[in-house]
Amino acid sequence: MHTIEPYFRWRDRYIASEDPQSPFFGRQNSEFEYTHAIYNHLIHPQWDDIGSPTLFLKVIYADYDEGYAVVELIGEWNDLLYNDIMILKRDYLEPMSHEGLNKFILIGENVLNFHYSDDSYYEEWYDEVSDEGGWLALVNFRKHVLDEMAKANIDSYFVSGGKLDEMDWRTYTPENFCEKIEKYVMKRIG
Repeated sequence: MHTIEPYFRWRDRYIASEDPQSPFFGRQNSEFEYTHAIYNHLIHPQWDDIGSPTLFLKVIYADYDEGYAVVELIGEWNDLLYNDIMILKRDYLEPMSHEGLNKFILIGENVLNFHYSDDSYYEEWYDEVSDEGGWLALVNFRKHVLDEMAKANIDSYFVSGGKLDEMDWRTYTPENFCEKIEKYVMKRIG
């Protein structure tokens, strides 16, 4: 896992640690020192610690004019033991929403497991973004993770499946990627 870096080719357009509106503003990550692990597996030092021992992330793009945030995730999304959705929503995504972001694209190809607790934070997050004309999209999550979300009946709060499960998103500019996801989301919810 230590070789899996957050996507960096959009850094010429956005860096969360240099964005004064970002909850990650001013954060400095080492290029070489491995300080975080998921269980006993070291992870690349560029992933941002959110206070969960199993879930880390990187905001790889934000566009305040259009309302987009692209968040890449790694690890285990564990609501049962660590209440990851509460930490993620309250401490990071909610402050981003207050800055005008209401369209969240979560990239989950590196989310290895999902453990459910309850849907209160999912419902609250969905209500907040949808009241502002926004949405929540899951891109490239693993089938077994999506199946667990469906069993927990929280998949109704996200747009997922179909083309979103097999998207070669790294081939797009961030603007084109966000536009493509929005067109797909609008077809699904429209």
